[in-house]
Amino acid sequence: MGLFIVFIILLIIVLIIAASCVKIVPQAHEAVVESLGKYLTTWKVGVHFRRPFLDRIAKKINLKEQVVDFPPQPVITKDNVTMQIDTVVYFQITDSKLFTYGVENPIMAIENLTATTLRNIIGDLELDETLTSRETINTKMRASLDVATDPWGIKVNRVELKNIIPPAAIQDAMEKQMKAERERREAILRAEGEKKSTILVAEGKKESAILDAEAEKQAAILRAEAHKEATIREAEGQAEAILKIQQANADGLRFLKEADPNASVLQLKSLEAFAKAADGKATKIIIPSEIQGVAGLVKSIVEVGK
Repeated sequence: MGLFIVFIILLIIVLIIAASCVKIVPQAHEAVVESLGKYLTTWKVGVHFRRPFLDRIAKKINLKEQVVDFPPQPVITKDNVTMQIDTVVYFQITDSKLFTYGVENPIMAIENLTATTLRNIIGDLELDETLTSRETINTKMRASLDVATDPWGIKVNRVELKNIIPPAAIQDAMEKQMKAERERREAILRAEGEKKSTILVAEGKKESAILDAEAEKQAAILRAEAHKEATIREAEGQAEAILKIQQANADGLRFLKEADPNASVLQLKSLEAFAKAADGKATKIIIPSEIQGVAGLVKSIVEVGK
């Protein structure tokens, strides 16, 4: 009975040891395995077995892209302006063995390397260039860090300048400069607006004057044409009246000719014509001797009074 219990205990111990020797490496991970303190192999994704009491997992490696946000670092520009810049580094482990044995503390090493590289790059730039050249700084830092971290089994994918914090005095001066620039642009826009408004008003007056002149011209043309037509109608009326008078005279002569009047009637008509010529006005009329006998006039000159 006692031997059976011991056997059961030994069996349980063996099963526990065997179970502890079975290791599963999940997706996007690797495991660095040592044997008696020496690097043995790197386990990939899947199920693995280690030798009990000989092999051990020295380090579990995460192959996903990782992000490290470093605190602000003091840097000095080329024109001796001290500012604070904090960076964000995106990196990925490409070689688990190099990452495990390449450097003691990879994250701290990357932080220090980032600060040193940033100081070297900013030291060659002036303040204005630093504020406007983020993309250039990011590219230079990424290239430099990628080369430096390659022996550690690390690939730096991106480096971003998160914040650039200049001194308070510089910030105040920049704000004043920006305010002055905005006021200048506002004044320019206002002046351009007034200029365009003045031009539009002048063009409006010009077009109005042109339209007024054109209207006056058309009115004058219409008045001249109306006067011309009135003159033509008046002349035609006068010509028609003269024609009718001449026609009436001709008709009268034709009637007299057809009537064949004697000499006495003609003399009487002549006397009526002279009377009409006087028309009630003070005029002296000389009556021919041929009509004196017919009218019974004794005098050769008759005065016609008012």
